[in-house]
Amino acid sequence: MLLQLLSSILLAVLTFIILDWLFEIDTETPHIAGLPAKRGYPIVGAVFQLGKSHPLTYRKWSEELGPVYQVRLGNKRVVVANSYASVRELWITNMRANISRPESYTFHKLLSSKDGPTIGTTPWGVSARRKRRAASTALNKPSVAAYTPIINLESYKCIRRFLRDCGGIEGEVDVSVGLATYSLNTSLTLNYGIMTADFDSTYLAEVMDIEERILRLRSTMHNTQDYIRYLRVFSRGSTVEAAECRERRAQYMTKFLKKLKQEIDDGTDMPCIAGNILKDKESKITDADLRSICLTMVSAGFDTVPANLISCFGHLSHSYGQTIQKRALEAIDSAYPDGDAWEMCLMDDSKVHYIVALCEETVRYGSVVPMALPRRTINDIHYQGAVIPAGTILFMNAFAANFDATRFHDPFKFDPERYLDLDGRLKTELGPAHFGFGAGSRMCCGIHLARKELYVALVRFILAFRILPPVDPKDMMVNDPVEIFAQPENMTTKPPPFKVRLQVRDAEKLDRWLRETKEGLGETWSVGHD
Repeated sequence: MLLQLLSSILLAVLTFIILDWLFEIDTETPHIAGLPAKRGYPIVGAVFQLGKSHPLTYRKWSEELGPVYQVRLGNKRVVVANSYASVRELWITNMRANISRPESYTFHKLLSSKDGPTIGTTPWGVSARRKRRAASTALNKPSVAAYTPIINLESYKCIRRFLRDCGGIEGEVDVSVGLATYSLNTSLTLNYGIMTADFDSTYLAEVMDIEERILRLRSTMHNTQDYIRYLRVFSRGSTVEAAECRERRAQYMTKFLKKLKQEIDDGTDMPCIAGNILKDKESKITDADLRSICLTMVSAGFDTVPANLISCFGHLSHSYGQTIQKRALEAIDSAYPDGDAWEMCLMDDSKVHYIVALCEETVRYGSVVPMALPRRTINDIHYQGAVIPAGTILFMNAFAANFDATRFHDPFKFDPERYLDLDGRLKTELGPAHFGFGAGSRMCCGIHLARKELYVALVRFILAFRILPPVDPKDMMVNDPVEIFAQPENMTTKPPPFKVRLQVRDAEKLDRWLRETKEGLGETWSVGHD
């Protein structure tokens, strides 16, 4: 009897596998006619064919299948875009059709079950619209201009830190922690109005540790159980880690928000995003929406900006980076002939075209989110004779699109001047400069803040320091993107640890700039804590 039962079960399983192999019956979206497909295996699809680096593998498959193709990952069918033109058509031309986000098991069901997902990972609906409207208002260009004192403070503190780390004149520095702190502190102050000096270093280290781990849990590349649901029974490690990160994150998010509410009651709060929402009696933002916005700001502060700045420092330390620094300094002096670039860069984040070009090339070349957050279509999309049905998941291979040779000449060369004309002014080209901030209807709503942070940081760092190669060539930053993306550790990718040598350009000028900045900030911004 038992043998007969086992035989029946085995026959049923084999029948299911054969039917799935022939007709792909175990997928949320059926096969899309007219669209090239990467053949996988029954049940698992092509999940285990992707290897360690999904961006590189998807790019390689596009050489055989074309820039857009479908691939089965477990029980999900994904359409992958790998070229600049295809991303532009699917994400921008069809932006209204792909406005939603898919829900993943690890991030949405496990990690975000308590406080909800971030703005960028929320499926389209009433809540997503409310949150994006609030965030877009808080992060548009006029609003970002009002946050200038925060960027002024945090860039000041970061340069003070580097000045100390390099011994006051010249020395080798690992810039990664300082730049990550610069961006995270900016986001925390911007969202909660808090001074990070009010918390000890171990507490901030806790925030950085958890946010780093959450980036991996958010990734489309490292959570096989998101695609193969049968593996969830065996994914206890991920389940436990997600639960731990969820609880530990809730603790510091609650502490930050509680502190802000107390300061509002006491009348001692500083202008900030969460505070403005809390004090707006007509706001329709719910408590869950507010927590989601707060999560987004903290996550963003540990996401693209620090990774891009770290990458840029590494490029500037190379031999070609010395030429870039020379031209950048000449452009700064030309744009600010009165020698007031240190202060005036806060007012206008597009005056020095060369620095803007350097920012754009940093974001393009860094491609720090190589597989952009996925989309889910809400309407059919017609693409070159094929119909991509509503409910389909779209993957943007931002790495492949940003290194598309049909769009970017010599794409594997780090060259800010690709964005400048012969007169050194920014080119006015059709289409986005790159896809480093996503594209279309759900692109990063913090793009203006990110660009301002990058611009101010680069102007001030280049004014303050020469960024030179380390003494030991082994400590140089790896600048080959293929090598960098060979083993991405989480959703964002940055070069392996490296060092640069910082040399103060003019100690007298730097001392004066720092002194005047501190005096200008005053006691309100607690500069004395740095």
